Amino acid sequence: MTLTPSHKGMIVAALVLVAVLGYGLWPEARPVDTGTVRREPMAVTIVEEGRTRVRQSYLVTAPVRGRLLRVDLEAGDTVRRGQVVARLLPVMPGLLDSRTRERALAALHAAQAALHAAQAEVKQAEAGRRLAADQLARNRPLQARGDISATQWQRLRQEFSAAVARLDAAMAAVTLREAELDSAEAQLRESTHALEGAGVALTAPVSGRILQRLLQGETVVTAGTPILELGNIARDLEVLVELPSAEAVRVSGGDQVEIAHWGGPGVLMGEVERIEPNGFTKFSALGVEEQRVNVLIRFRGSAEERQGLGHGYRVEARIRVWQKDKVLTAPSGALFRHQGQWAVLLAESGRARLTPVTVGKDNGRRAEILSGLSEGQRLVLYPDSELQDGARIAPDPAEGS
Repeated sequence: MTLTPSHKGMIVAALVLVAVLGYGLWPEARPVDTGTVRREPMAVTIVEEGRTRVRQSYLVTAPVRGRLLRVDLEAGDTVRRGQVVARLLPVMPGLLDSRTRERALAALHAAQAALHAAQAEVKQAEAGRRLAADQLARNRPLQARGDISATQWQRLRQEFSAAVARLDAAMAAVTLREAELDSAEAQLRESTHALEGAGVALTAPVSGRILQRLLQGETVVTAGTPILELGNIARDLEVLVELPSAEAVRVSGGDQVEIAHWGGPGVLMGEVERIEPNGFTKFSALGVEEQRVNVLIRFRGSAEERQGLGHGYRVEARIRVWQKDKVLTAPSGALFRHQGQWAVLLAESGRARLTPVTVGKDNGRRAEILSGLSEGQRLVLYPDSELQDGARIAPDPAEGS
């Protein structure tokens, strides 16, 4: 059968029509963003707002009832230990009765005994710190060779950190007892000698700065009325973070902390000093009841690095609870749940390939991949439910996160 030119034209037109229809009905390649599987250092952190505070603050109070003269010092002023910070005119200047003197003498003896006990605690804490340091030094070569477990090494580090904290607390207790002794001696002196005109001199128990001026103008006060609050910001500043109890159990003493958004340049470094064992209930800004735990963070580095940071300032604490130097990681946005397990879509040869994976740690940006992937593979980021296994895709030319 011979085809006429008209028949040939009709066949060509039909073939063109079939090709056009096939092209129109053929599924287009979907553009997708991709990320790369990498081997890199990885860390998991807990981020929470905190506030600074002075670990040991001291109150200057009125030793007897009297008229407080005007306080000229202001918050932020620097004072030395023993410096006169306020004056008080007793209601009846002169000798106090024998009963008051006996009480002052008893308070002096009690302060002396408390100071001796605190000094003994310092010696005991120093011995404990030396023992913990020796154990840490003896086991360091074993840890480097891998002869002891990571848990044992962590326990030795925690014991050393706890011994250092106990020594600091004991030394702070000695400072407090010395201040109490000075106060008792001053009260005994004032119960023995009349200070006509000059009044009772109230002195600073420690060197530092005025944190609060609780009273300013001249007024009558009773014994025990607080007047000034003092503290050593350069030496005793720490960060208090109120963590949800579910997060606090992941934190250990000695964990590294980055302190950011404090108002100065750069990031300050610190470490977790103590996790308080007692939780408390707190309501969030949305009215949600939460169980919180206080976590105390000690600054590392010199006081000059945090110049200007004071008592009660807001900061952001980033507590590093886990880290590794070399981990196979994938973007967290590539992971999704499929039939009860984690999976990803590999971008291979213009197709999306469903691949199950085993996931370890996840810090919200990158996830640790224990099995299922290899370094250098590209993954589809944020895949939707319509993107199925084997679908045609057009990966972005630039590498994703």
